[in-house]
Amino acid sequence: MELSFIFIIAVAVALFMGLNIGGNNAAASMGAAYGAKVRTKYQAVLLIGVFSVLGALIDGGEVIKTLGTGILPAGTIVLEGAIIAVAASGITVFLANILRVPISTSQAAVGSVVGIGFFYGASKINVTFIGYIISWWIITPILAWLLAYLMGKYLYTHILIWLADHHESDASIRKSLTILLTISGCYVAYSAGANNAANAVGPFVGAGIIGSAPGAIFAGLAIGLGALLMGGRVLDTVGKEITELCVIRATFVEFTAAFIVHIASIRGIPVSLGEIVAAGI
Repeated sequence: MELSFIFIIAVAVALFMGLNIGGNNAAASMGAAYGAKVRTKYQAVLLIGVFSVLGALIDGGEVIKTLGTGILPAGTIVLEGAIIAVAASGITVFLANILRVPISTSQAAVGSVVGIGFFYGASKINVTFIGYIISWWIITPILAWLLAYLMGKYLYTHILIWLADHHESDASIRKSLTILLTISGCYVAYSAGANNAANAVGPFVGAGIIGSAPGAIFAGLAIGLGALLMGGRVLDTVGKEITELCVIRATFVEFTAAFIVHIASIRGIPVSLGEIVAAGI
């Protein structure tokens, strides 16, 4: 009976974290498009929900392994420790959602796992790997800013000229750009789902409570639901209050962020989508 109760708490905590990830980081995946007035809030959060689930299912496994067994050896974390780690990061992200502040769910999750590692013994923490993860946190926003800047500086004018030459009206141009921006935004949501699923279930995988594949399914569904229920609040901050973007520049931002986060996911590195998007904007 006691074990069943603890297991229910574990499921509730993982669900709570997944919902908050959906409301925080996943919303940032279409903040640029919302700011460019290409999509309504409802359209944005619906697309975020669908593609976050797909990303978690298809490409979420490597980052789940990182948070489950990459920072601490397999078997180090027990169920109670996993609950504490996910609850700590989940509460942090929840407070950020309430305050409408986009924060890094990945950094919160990694920090909570490291904190549990100190409890079990600092010698168990893979310090070298932590340093490698932190280097990605430093480099990825800089890379996003640089790529967005270079594309804006050297490609923007050429794209405008090409669009003018190959379309008969402004309405036709905007329709084409809207389609492109929709694709790029879905790619960001997909990459976000792949990278952030681990934040909800990684410690539980490390504790041997759930496997990577079923964990990805659970986390993906929770993130998608969170985007639908809570994504609109942070979407307002990211898309409207930071800046007003034109459609072409919004596309640059989304493709840049999606590519960087996707590569990080394949490499098994949890990164900050919010920081990457903000740097690109």
